[in-house]
Amino acid sequence: MEDETDSFQVTAPLWLWRPDKPGTAAWHFVTVDAQTATEIRYAALGRTGGFGSVRVSARIGRTSWQTSLFPHRESGGFLLPMKADVRKREGIAAGDEVTVMLTV
Repeated sequence: MEDETDSFQVTAPLWLWRPDKPGTAAWHFVTVDAQTATEIRYAALGRTGGFGSVRVSARIGRTSWQTSLFPHRESGGFLLPMKADVRKREGIAAGDEVTVMLTV
């Protein structure tokens, strides 16, 4: 049975990162705040990947998927990449505030 302490709710805006190189694909992210990231790091002790990434199950609304969180130096938190399929299913776009359930 999954321990409740391994689940985290994050509410934050969805934002669009555009690379400096023209013709390169843009990416959508949600930033996981530093406090929540600290708790996630503790829950994931011994189970982190390259560059400090953490494998999680994510859910927005009725859509669930497997992904990784990536350290975000500027905020001290994590970045959660948002797949186009998830954005389409849930009808969300850059600038929308979203609530994500993350399970480590």
